[in-house]
Parts: sequence; C-alpha cells; structure tokens
Amino acid sequence: MNNAVGDAVGSAASAGNPATASAVAPAATQETAAHPHGHGHGQASLIKMAVGAVGVVFGDIGTSPLYALRDTFAGHHRLPLDQTHVYGIVSLMFWSMMIIVTLKYVSVIMRADNKGEGGSLALLALINQHTAGKRWGRGIVLLGVFATALFYGDSMITPAVSVMGAIEGLSVYQPSMQSWVVPMVVAILIALFLIQSRGTERVATFFGPIMLVYFATIAVLGAVSIAMLPEVIGALSPHHAVAMFAADPFRGFLAMGAAVLAVTGAEALYADMGHFGRNPIRVSWLALVLPALVLNYLGQASLLMREGQAALVSPFYYLAPDWFQWPLLIIASLAAVIASQAVISGAFSVTQQAIQLGFIPRMTIRHTSTSAGQIYIPVINSALMVAVILLVLMFRHSSNLTAAYGIAVTGAMMIDNVLLGVVLVKLWHWRPVLASGLLALFMAIDLGYLGANLTKIPDGGWVPLAMGITIFTLLTTWSRGRALMRAGMAEGSIPLEVFTKSAHSSAARVAGTAIFMASASNGVPSALLHNIKHNKVLHNRVVILTVQIQDEPYVDPAQRSDVKDFGNGFYRLKLRFGFLEETDVPAALKTITTCGEPFDMMKTSFFLSRQTLIPSDKPGMALWREKLFAWMLRNAASAMEFFRLPTNRVVELGSQLRI
Repeated sequence: MNNAVGDAVGSAASAGNPATASAVAPAATQETAAHPHGHGHGQASLIKMAVGAVGVVFGDIGTSPLYALRDTFAGHHRLPLDQTHVYGIVSLMFWSMMIIVTLKYVSVIMRADNKGEGGSLALLALINQHTAGKRWGRGIVLLGVFATALFYGDSMITPAVSVMGAIEGLSVYQPSMQSWVVPMVVAILIALFLIQSRGTERVATFFGPIMLVYFATIAVLGAVSIAMLPEVIGALSPHHAVAMFAADPFRGFLAMGAAVLAVTGAEALYADMGHFGRNPIRVSWLALVLPALVLNYLGQASLLMREGQAALVSPFYYLAPDWFQWPLLIIASLAAVIASQAVISGAFSVTQQAIQLGFIPRMTIRHTSTSAGQIYIPVINSALMVAVILLVLMFRHSSNLTAAYGIAVTGAMMIDNVLLGVVLVKLWHWRPVLASGLLALFMAIDLGYLGANLTKIPDGGWVPLAMGITIFTLLTTWSRGRALMRAGMAEGSIPLEVFTKSAHSSAARVAGTAIFMASASNGVPSALLHNIKHNKVLHNRVVILTVQIQDEPYVDPAQRSDVKDFGNGFYRLKLRFGFLEETDVPAALKTITTCGEPFDMMKTSFFLSRQTLIPSDKPGMALWREKLFAWMLRNAASAMEFFRLPTNRVVELGSQLRI
C-alpha cells in the first residue's frame, strides 16, 4: 500500500512484506485448517463451545434488558406509555435484533473471517490484501482504524453502564440504599480491574454456566409476565413499529436512540469468532440468547401495559416476585461483571492486534496462562480503570450513561457496513444489485439509529466521540510517524551486498553471533554501522534480522523464516508472525537450521537501534503530531521485552533522527 496508514496494516516491523492469507470464501467453509487453535468437531464439542460462547460473547447484549426498554420511556427522549408506543418499540427492538444481529452479523459478516478470526482489525487486514494501491484503499483503512477507536470508547462505557445498571437494583428494591449504588459500583469495578493481572482462566470456566442461569432466568420471568397478558406477543409484528412512526414520527425517531441499546454488543459476535468459531456462536444466539431476550422484552412490555408508570422505575427488576428479588439482583450483577470482563479481555486482544499491525506503540504484554488469548496489558488495564471510574463518577446513573453508549455502537456498525460492502463486491464478487440491496437495508437501519443517537450529543453523546477522535489521532499519528521514521532511516542507507564486501576486510572478527534488529528488509541497520564505526569489530556470524507481521492471524511454521546468505558470515534473516501470534524471537531462532550453525543464546548478542526523534519542519506531519509521536516513541516498551530477548544479551545503540 502506498500510504503510511495502509502500510502499517501490512507490516508492523517492515514495509512491503508479502501477504499470504487466502481469500475469504463467501460460504460457511471450514473454519481454518492452519489455525493452531482449531476447534474440535462433533456435537459434544459444539455444545461445549456454545456454552463457552454464552459466557463470553453475549454478556454485553445479554445485559441490555437491564436498561434498554426503561430508557426508551424514562430516558432523555421519553415516549408516552401507551400501547402504540410500547408495542412499537418492542417491535422495533425485535426486528432490529433479527436484521442487525441475526442477518447482518450472524448470517453475513461472520462469513468474512481472516483464517478463522473476526473483528474490525482482522477484517481490515484481510481487505488490505485486496485494496493495496487502490485510490480508495486509504479511506477504507482510516474507517477501520476509527472503528477500532470507537471500540475503545465502547470498552470504557460497557463496564460502567452494565455494572451500574445491575447494582441499581438495590435502589429499586430498597430506595433507602440509593446512596450506596455509586460506591458499590466503583468498588466492584476496581476489584475487577485489579484481578486482571492474575488472569481469568479459572474463573472463566464459570462464566458459561452463570450466563446460562442468567438467560434461563430472564426467559422464565418474561414468560410468566407474558402469560398475564398473552396478547402482548402480537407486538412482534412489524406493523406495530410502522404504526408508531406513522402516529408519532418525531418522537419515534428520537426513541431509536434508546431502542438501539437492545443490539449493543452485536459486534462482539464477530470479534470473538476466533475464540469459539462461527457455528457455536450461531447456535448460542439462535437457540438460547435470542429467545431469552425476546421473552424478557415481551415480559417487560406486558408489565408496563399492566402497571404503567409504577413499573417504569425498572421493568426488568419488577418482573421478579418478592421472594426472587434479591436472587435476581445477584444473578444480574454477576452477568454484568462477566460482560465487563469480556469487554476488558477484548480490549487486551484488540490492543495486541493493533500493536502487531503497527497502530499502537509496543506495550508490555503478559501471558497469564498457557491458553491462547489469555493476556494482560498493564497500561491498557490502568487506563480503562481510570476512564471507567471517571465515567461512573461523572454520570452517576445508567440512564445518563446510555446516552453516551449508543453513538459508539452505531458508529462502529456504520463502519462495518462500509467494510462489508468491500467484502461483498471485491472479495466475494456479488452481483451489484444484490449487494447494494442488502447494504441499503443495513444502511437505512443503522443511519436511523446513528441519527437518533447524534441528538444525544449534549446529554453525554460527546463522550465516545471525544474518546474516538482522541484515540484515532493517537493511532494514525503512530502509524504515520513510523512510516516517516522508516523513510528517514532508509535515506542514504548502504546496500548490504556492498557493505559486506568492504566490512569483511576492514574490521577484526571476534567469536560468537551478533544479531542486528532491523525494521527495513533492505539496507544496513544503523546499529551495525555504529558498532563497526566505534568498536571496529565484527562477530564471526552477523545476522540482520527483520520481524514481519503478516495480514493473517497465524503463520504456517514452514513459512516462518527466510534466510539469505551473503557470504563471509553475513546473513539476512526474516521472521514472519501472524498478528495474533506472540513475537518470541529466541523461540523462533531455535527452529532455524539454514543460517549457519544453530543459534546458542549464550553465544549470541542482540544489537538494537534506539532513535531519539527531533521534530522538524520537514514535510510529512504537523509539528504537534511529530512531538506527539516522539512522546509515544519514548514511552513505548523496549524491543528487548517485546521480542522476548534475553536481557543479558542485548546491546542498544542510540542515534538521532529528524522527521
């Protein structure tokens, strides 16, 4: 790709690396044969994976009944509590779940996997393979990056609104405990973030069963309430939504800003596909989650029709009989914590992908277990904790937070439509008439929801926009700065072929192996030039190592390395990793047998270049962005830690660079 942002998608460590991922198939083909964490086969395995998906994937959308219907009639744009509006909103929510979640995400988007992986960045990396060099390719990449920025805003709001919506049941059942809600929410969230460093593998085994209990509970409570007013089932007919907009178009439009809360978390189905596979997620959604949500929303509608304003404080909690109120509060609170845990883990995963794809500086990543995906990123955890607690203290009620919630969700959904359009036309080669018809349906619904949520900007909708713009600026500044830095380092670089001929005879050779890390796949790294200039020695074996991140989640071990022998003990080595793989350089070196003798870490020294950037008025970036990039570079984790190099075998050589 001939632009900086697009180049970062293609490689986190070098420019111009080849993409080897296969094209997306438009049908539900085999998950992936090369995926090292492939899912088992058979009915027992499918059920097990489906239960696991219930515990991780559906926490966000599953806790929406806590506040979605309530905020439609008691939120910022209140609707009259009558049959036309109650039935109309329930109909709108039901058909939104059917079109947005079932059709758009479960049936269509989840077919667009990158070697079994989903999510905006995985899809963006896949699209990048087919749009490199296109005039509109840069715009697609920028949209994908902005979707990632909105995800971070979502990951800040979800824990706050989910836990607060659940704990507010205290004030519903005991109004005198209203003052306890915010302190309890803050305490729960602090505890949740503090345990992240210990890993969640053990407690995660309980997530699925707890969420099964939660969905079964809300389904039964909804069914009991429906039995008291059976005709409420008729609210599922789409004509009620049409009738509501016909009778009250303006307020109906505004109410869409709250109705969209029923589908928050839909994008999680796609993002978590790599952990569970598309079939378990589909089974969980269609067999359990969707029916439970529909029953609960209908039950809440029945309650509102029977009891009116008296039940509007919390139609979710008032579904429970007196003897089941506190158990429901405990179950809902556990579900909210699980939903928060899932989105925090998702933020770690997305950050890892963004680092590998070159949008975020290197950060310390700790693996909390031997299981794939069990990682902990201290910087992200601390930043999320501070942001979430500030949101709780600022807004103090879930109804206030839901105003901010919708914009992040609908913005990401709109971007997904654009990315889906590229997939349908460029990757799957759908007929334009069919593709445009399907996209028009998705666009019409998502535009309506986005427009309705934009009216809530003064009420808190500015929060995710401010977060998104800030994070987008950071991501694009890092991507652009890296490209400018690589270009600056490449200026006047010496071809390795020329260097090896002159250096061999002009420097003394010493025993051992020296590995010089290089971001570019050609030329001589500055660390090597500085070493021979100041130390005037070369090791018997000199290896120029470039780590390349591919546009696919996992790289076939057979394609891991590429070695070129320049003679006289000089080698150029390329190591390839997928964007979901850990860049463990020493482990990869142990598998290489084509670079002279095997690598012995006790006889190997790693030489790293550390650049100090000097912002200048050279063309490329605005001066304030150059200063921002320089600050990000100074605070990035060291290459030694990121590549897992042995600490006692690393030498860093510094230089200054103007960009």
